[in-house]
Amino acid sequence: MIDYTHILKDAGLVAASAPGTISGEAKIVNLGAGLVEGVMVVDVTAIEIASNDEFYKISLQGSSESDFASDYEDLSILELGPAETLSGDTDSTIGRYKVPFRTERNGTVYKYVRSYTHVSGEVSTGINYSCHLTKI
Repeated sequence: MIDYTHILKDAGLVAASAPGTISGEAKIVNLGAGLVEGVMVVDVTAIEIASNDEFYKISLQGSSESDFASDYEDLSILELGPAETLSGDTDSTIGRYKVPFRTERNGTVYKYVRSYTHVSGEVSTGINYSCHLTKI
């Protein structure tokens, strides 16, 4: 069961670096001032790896500011792409990826979170995925 307040990105194509959106609007979730541990769930339905230089870094970012104007950190990271851009020897594929996270980093607890996709390489169609948070 998904808590709809914790959906960070609805299904849709990403071909350039950008924060996650719901219905075209950037989505930021207030998880509160206390430490939260959970799982970032990423459901990939399409991924372009035609040029073998594409790289997609999907991050759960945390900030102490509700607008992410400054003071933000990557709290967890999922790296996808062809084997040539990753540290392993296997191309990424469609499917469900689960990445643990905690809202604390180096002694600071970040109240606000969002997903962010960093895209690099020769990308024409990009990656299509949705993202939400869940309990461990």
